[in-house]
Amino acid sequence: MTRVRRPRKGAQRRAGADAGMPWQLGIPALIGAPFLLLPLLALVLSAPWATLPEHLSEPVARDALRLSVLCATSAAAIAVIVGVPLAWVLARPGLPGLSLLRAFVTVPLVLPPVVGGVALLKGLGRNGIVGRWLDDAFGLTLPFTTAGVIVAEAFVATPFLVLAMEGAFRSVDSGLEEAATTLGAGRWHVFTRVTLPSVIPGLIAGGVLAWARALGEFGATITFAGNSPGRTTTMPIAVYLAMESDPDAAVALSLVLLFVAVVILALLRGRWLTAGAGG
Repeated sequence: MTRVRRPRKGAQRRAGADAGMPWQLGIPALIGAPFLLLPLLALVLSAPWATLPEHLSEPVARDALRLSVLCATSAAAIAVIVGVPLAWVLARPGLPGLSLLRAFVTVPLVLPPVVGGVALLKGLGRNGIVGRWLDDAFGLTLPFTTAGVIVAEAFVATPFLVLAMEGAFRSVDSGLEEAATTLGAGRWHVFTRVTLPSVIPGLIAGGVLAWARALGEFGATITFAGNSPGRTTTMPIAVYLAMESDPDAAVALSLVLLFVAVVILALLRGRWLTAGAGG
């Protein structure tokens, strides 16, 4: 009996690519690509390359970059700590109220950042629902502090990690978890030894996306934490302020954020986001 060989996945992809693109899709793509690339290209071409090191070595720029990296890293860590358990719960089928919980968890994705900052003030501000208690009981004040920057960035960045991790948890082979349970492993042992190692690529991707989102946060940060050089002035806020007094400095700082974003997205696309598609 003659065996019929099925084409490999790579061959299938090449065959699909060779089939050509309908002109109805090609024309909007030709319009959309320049629309998205032109502003970024204009930013690069208008950059003050000759004085770029001078602008980036200014104390304000150094402090803003240092603070941005510190706060974004702390916010990403918070996102991992609270986001992984949330994603695991959302990935469990059959639990009541999951749709409502998912809606609340992902609201910061579509909520205007300034509105998020106002909500943080009402919740965690000195006269907020929880903030008043924190101030009275522990003398802890979050608004207009570096800790406030971290909280604001974590608020807007955590949903990115939750969505990435929920998808990763859903893709875990439930048979492996059931086999471990059958062999006598407890729930925590199954999670740490079977489930979590299976979702490491998703955790890395979600964590990096959360870090990048925190690094670029502006609206919630300036509303909740304000603008205090060295304490709450992050890179996006420094860019906004520099536009009024020194546009070249604003472009130089913007290039740093653009470079970081491009590098992160390239790494995610090249290593982790396509890991599951390789087969």
